[in-house]
Amino acid sequence: MTESSQRWHCISQCGACCRLCPEERQEALSALSDEEQVTYLSMVGSDGWCIHYDSGGRRCRIYDHRPSFCRVSQLGQLYSVEDDSIDAFATACCRQQIRSTYGGRSLTLRRFNRAQRADSD
Repeated sequence: MTESSQRWHCISQCGACCRLCPEERQEALSALSDEEQVTYLSMVGSDGWCIHYDSGGRRCRIYDHRPSFCRVSQLGQLYSVEDDSIDAFATACCRQQIRSTYGGRSLTLRRFNRAQRADSD
């Protein structure tokens, strides 16, 4: 399977995308509408993590009711990515966020890469 035909999927107990720190995520913040930016900024805790992130369980407490900008299905619209490229784009975004949050040699990044490879078999 080529990278452009790869299927993205989330892994459990990651949470890297819940690291909302605006200083580190300017590209994400600038892609949002003014109203979405207000919501985003209201979700940032003093430690830079989303206030709805359960750090012990490494999961979102409002997953079923999270804002649209927290949904991978919305990445294409936010960043003007074509539908046939969204999986590769989402995979690259996750890798970048996991690296910056947990490190390039982290167990989380290894689990993510392994999961993406398993999905392409």
